[in-house]
Amino acid sequence: MSDASLWEATAPAAPDTPSFQGALHADVAIVGAGFTGLSAALHLAEAGRDVVVIDAQAPGWGASGRNGGQVIAGVKYDPDVLEQKHGPAMVATVGSGPGLVFELISKHAIECNPVRNGWLQLAVSESTMRVASARAAQWQARGAPVRVLDAPEAARLSGSSIYAGGWLDGRGGTVQPLAYARGLAAAAQRFGARIFGASPATGLNREGDGWHIETPQGEVRAATVILATNAYADRLHDRLRRSVVAVPSYQIATDPLPEALRAQILPEGHSVSDMRRLLRYFRTDSQGRLVMGARGVYGDAPAAQAMRRQLHAVREIYPQAAGLAFPYRWGGMVAVTPDHMPHLHALAPGLLAGLGYNGRGVAMATLMGKLLADWAAGAAPEALGFPVTQVMPLRLHAFSRLGVRAAVQYFAVRDSMERA
Repeated sequence: MSDASLWEATAPAAPDTPSFQGALHADVAIVGAGFTGLSAALHLAEAGRDVVVIDAQAPGWGASGRNGGQVIAGVKYDPDVLEQKHGPAMVATVGSGPGLVFELISKHAIECNPVRNGWLQLAVSESTMRVASARAAQWQARGAPVRVLDAPEAARLSGSSIYAGGWLDGRGGTVQPLAYARGLAAAAQRFGARIFGASPATGLNREGDGWHIETPQGEVRAATVILATNAYADRLHDRLRRSVVAVPSYQIATDPLPEALRAQILPEGHSVSDMRRLLRYFRTDSQGRLVMGARGVYGDAPAAQAMRRQLHAVREIYPQAAGLAFPYRWGGMVAVTPDHMPHLHALAPGLLAGLGYNGRGVAMATLMGKLLADWAAGAAPEALGFPVTQVMPLRLHAFSRLGVRAAVQYFAVRDSMERA
């Protein structure tokens, strides 16, 4: 789902990733060159492992190069709930994602317009404001640099008067996501990782103590394989594919805002997610373009319906931006899990996977890549600080799109009632 992507138009040139031909042996083979696979490849290559990455398209082609570029700490659940279910190590792990992202950017000189001045989560009602205050308090109790915002301060930082307040998480920020993905790929290559594009994995089989991956023009043998395909998983491992639902997301962007509007809209450059059930997320880029994102529609191309929804969101949030043109419009798929948690799996001996970032993929996928690299390099699963779970394919997965559409209708009604 793509038309004219802002990220494609403004990213540095992609590193050379030729189509794979022939036969290779590696310590670790990675299927998927998004944030997860590239982070895993970089960490493994730095540690001296022989790594091969194959992708059906090119680094960052999927969700990693199409998202909003918001770098957000944590997962959907608040720290108290996570700690009760999984212990304090889990909270510390998921909270460390943004730090890892910005550390990699600095260490490897990745040109992706990084900004680390915080992420705003803004409340749309008094009830969601109570949730925001409790969430901030839980992170504050664990030493995170967060604070609660009242309605006037939320209006000042966002440039919109429709919010009841919110909270600011100083760990967060933004990147140009496609540029970040390409930078991870280039960094991994500098440490010796071999990355191939236009090379889909068409077969995966266990052979002795290792694995055999087939591609249209070659084969890779490796002791360990990491599946890092996320929302773009195919039938290479069907149970893994059916453990997530691929949900469309859609974004639009302006040309650089006029100076007067740029001083009003997100004047300090924060990124924002609101607290609607069908959330909207927005930011400005390094040139002052307004980028607005929300749920999309299923289909092979962006639909007029998705564009109308986005323009409606702009009018509601920023009436002062009425009349602006949005020459950029693009979309992609987000992997959503039934429990709204990322999943880390051992699918078989030497076959690892991580996926399901539920809209928080920049930080969480980068972190998952590191965890997979540590695991593949010999770390014990219990030392990862993240639970390893069994794959649970969704029942009636073939009808998941119908379920998503029904949920969207329900959430839309709930959001309308809450605003009223």
